[in-house]
Amino acid sequence: MIRTMDDVFVNGSGKAEETGKGNGKTPRAPQRRARTQQLRERYINREISWLAFNFRVLEEANNPNHPLLERLRFLSISASNLDEFYMVRVAGLKGQVRAGVGTPSEDGQTPAEQLQAIHQEVGRLMQAQHSCWSNLVQELRGEGIAVVRPDELTQREKTWLRKYVDGIMPVLTPLAIDPAHPFPFMPNMGFSLVLSLTQPGMEEPLRALLPVPTQLDRFIRLPGEATRFIPLEDVIALFLDLWFPNFEVLQKATFRVIRDSEMEIDEEAEDLVRTFESALKRRRRGTVIRLTFNADAPSELRDFVIAETDASPEDVMPNPGLLGLVDTKQLILSERPDLLFTPFNARFPERIRDFGGDIFAAIRQKDIIVHHPYESFDVVVQFVRQAARDPNVVAIKQTLYRTSNDSPIVAALIEAAEAGKSVTALVEL
Repeated sequence: MIRTMDDVFVNGSGKAEETGKGNGKTPRAPQRRARTQQLRERYINREISWLAFNFRVLEEANNPNHPLLERLRFLSISASNLDEFYMVRVAGLKGQVRAGVGTPSEDGQTPAEQLQAIHQEVGRLMQAQHSCWSNLVQELRGEGIAVVRPDELTQREKTWLRKYVDGIMPVLTPLAIDPAHPFPFMPNMGFSLVLSLTQPGMEEPLRALLPVPTQLDRFIRLPGEATRFIPLEDVIALFLDLWFPNFEVLQKATFRVIRDSEMEIDEEAEDLVRTFESALKRRRRGTVIRLTFNADAPSELRDFVIAETDASPEDVMPNPGLLGLVDTKQLILSERPDLLFTPFNARFPERIRDFGGDIFAAIRQKDIIVHHPYESFDVVVQFVRQAARDPNVVAIKQTLYRTSNDSPIVAALIEAAEAGKSVTALVEL
């Protein structure tokens, strides 16, 4: 007989007992409740545990012992973490719910119950993030770095912004939404303005979008000796008449989309590379799993976007402040070292220097453990480069975690492959 978690529960002594389900008997409701309660007391849910970790990251942003811009960095990391959490972990749970999976996790919660618990915790986390942002904004002003509102702009700054807008107009395309022009696809992390417009003679308001490319800086630095920034969406809102001439703006809102980025791969596929390529293309068009609006978004525009993106009501998150807090990392200024951690100079292993930089010779004498960040990552780069150029090396197998666009490790692996070596790399997507 095959048993599942529905067949047994753990009693107070730690022993598994029959519920009766697997032997043809119907488990009583009190037994099921007792089993679930005991599981929840013994196990911590994986997703809730991860959210607790991200609360811990956010605590670093509130730590007054850290330099101010480093605290801002922690806030940005917390926001980035939450985006990834939705793209992968929440997406996976939603996929299970859509497939009708009701199998409980180790702590006794079904996928639907986990999603409910996640939404409650995320609501708390977002409130804490925006409270942190509000505090940091005030502290930044105290250090001469201001994120200003449109009503704080000087006439000179408005004139400069008008010229700035001329430069970005070619990449901002206004889109009318009507029966002849359907709602466009919004990419993952897509950020857009949605508007209700009218002009004399129009019976019904016109709905329109102004998508904002992610390649544009989210915070625009204003000219002058003072360090002043303004969010890009506020700049666009100031000059909407340039994109919609002769129209009156009745309502406007901003929204941000996060899509399902989870990937399921059949490892028995004949061509794994082609399978990954196809999966990556599908991932770009994943379903909407999180939709956030600015706090004062009109309900008519909010309902319009929800309907057009096929988002579920539970996917719409109330946002108490700035959308996309991950972009606050753009405010971390290298020109203010007084607000950053003191740079740390990593140590290079001395034994490698003793062997004239020959890493293989140093390893032959004795194994080497490199402890990052206290010891420089340059030794790893040098190791791969030496392997790529050594005629005695015939194969390199490497696991890569979060490479950069100009990764020296990747460059060394390419060099090795071009030199005829067998190179295999497992790269995080």
